[in-house]
Amino acid sequence: MRYITAGESHGPELTAIIEGLPAGMPLTVEDINQELARRQVGYGRGGRMLIESDQVRITSGLRHGKTLGSPLTLVIENKDWKNWSKVMGIENVPEKQKKIRRVARPRPGHADLAGGMKYHQQDLRNVLERSSARETAMRTAIGAVSKKLLKELGMEVAGHVRILGGIEAAVPEEISIKEIKETAEASDVRVIDATVEQPIRDLIDQTKKKGDTIGGVVEVLVGGVPAGLGSYVQWDKKLDAKIAQAVVSINAFKGAEFGVGFQAGKLPGSAVMDEITWDEEDGYTRRSNNLGGFEGGMTNGKSIVVRGVMKPIPTLYKPLKSVDIDTKEPYKASVERSDSTAVPAASVVCENVVATVIAQEVLEKFSSDSFDELQQAIADYRNYLKNY
Repeated sequence: MRYITAGESHGPELTAIIEGLPAGMPLTVEDINQELARRQVGYGRGGRMLIESDQVRITSGLRHGKTLGSPLTLVIENKDWKNWSKVMGIENVPEKQKKIRRVARPRPGHADLAGGMKYHQQDLRNVLERSSARETAMRTAIGAVSKKLLKELGMEVAGHVRILGGIEAAVPEEISIKEIKETAEASDVRVIDATVEQPIRDLIDQTKKKGDTIGGVVEVLVGGVPAGLGSYVQWDKKLDAKIAQAVVSINAFKGAEFGVGFQAGKLPGSAVMDEITWDEEDGYTRRSNNLGGFEGGMTNGKSIVVRGVMKPIPTLYKPLKSVDIDTKEPYKASVERSDSTAVPAASVVCENVVATVIAQEVLEKFSSDSFDELQQAIADYRNYLKNY
């Protein structure tokens, strides 16, 4: 399965084409819209969420509720387009009109300046429109399709916020993925620790008053994943490496870790490695999951546990110092519409991005021209693993 996205933040729409889905997979518009709605809620979101109420249109690859096996095309309309049609229109316009909403003062922490230099742009809007996190709406839509595939194959995805602005949410040792999913969904800051919800809200409010932003750490878990996805034979076939790349590709994400993650550098091997056990009912399993479901770049049958760190949103309502690209004089950076934090929403995006990578790996490993064929291949493989 491969995909490509297109569209600008204030353009008419976002588009994606997904190729390689099996024929006959159940899918509805609501499967996707549900994930898009989850991405748009969360304490701390800004004005754009009041404007956009994302809904997907499927324009190819689906008939009577099932995929055709041909490319699936997704479209999400930008409802704010009517206010930007003159600024973002495709037709050539007089030089005077080109200066409307022109950006010449790059924002620290954004792609503005580096992108302008790379692509020889004198209006940095030509950079920020595509580099905007608005693109994550389509990444979420693609993830929704992937989640549907995984769910039908017995794999469950959940995400939640572990840290927001330095406040850490506790996670019980014995908690199921289903419980994490339900608890996080009921929280407007997407934590599973009720004791930190109000302190986090208070911190978000205080940060907003200061014109500042805060980041955090989100965690994604995927259960029901069979052992043996990915490979150790080449660096680019390691599934944890593919997931890490996908996580860091999310706007404002700066790192990824699995299981105990960077804490492994502080612990002895005896406290990190997951001891192997076997029984007749489950076959091989592990006593713990310190490695986050991976060994040698391959899934080991335990739940995948991956965390991503999101930096504070770089657009500040009290903008940082920058330099005007025309005059080279110091100025305060331009201000586009922004949130004080998007970490709760980012956990939803991260869920869907991780789900997409796993779905791609499943479709690469197993015969999947049709969904029936894929389901049978997965069932046979699970039975093989149990009896290995």
